[in-house]
Amino acid sequence: MATVRKFEHTQTKTGARSHTEVDATIGIVESNGETFIQIDTFGSVDREYPGKLSQTLRLSKKAYQELVDMGKFLS
Repeated sequence: MATVRKFEHTQTKTGARSHTEVDATIGIVESNGETFIQIDTFGSVDREYPGKLSQTLRLSKKAYQELVDMGKFLS
């Protein structure tokens, strides 16, 4: 599991390879008196254990807002 408190912006990347699509859930969790957005991803159908929890990412309020702001640049 990873907790993200801030993002460092990088240059736009072009020509990146495509990624495997997976299922994900998103929810609100509280830990040590702090509230986070938590995203859980699950193994793709090609994995040894399809559907098994794969990665968890928690975003602090600040990191979440940075992500929302960055999303405004998508066309």
